[in-house]
Amino acid sequence: MKEIIIDTEYITLGKFLKYVNAVDSGAIAKMVILDGHVLVNDEVEMRRGKKLRNGDRISFDGMNYIIKNED
Repeated sequence: MKEIIIDTEYITLGKFLKYVNAVDSGAIAKMVILDGHVLVNDEVEMRRGKKLRNGDRISFDGMNYIIKNED
């Protein structure tokens, strides 16, 4: 599982996918999210505006990530 450090309270799911270079654009992020290809905390998440916070786990395209706040 890859730790992703953020320096804000949260990051939205769409921005997260771009941040980790899992997708090339916001349009592609929207498409893969709406198609049900992204899991957040082991559940399909279909909202690209979902706020990801410390400890949230994201799975997409065979990769697993966990959000950690910068401390």
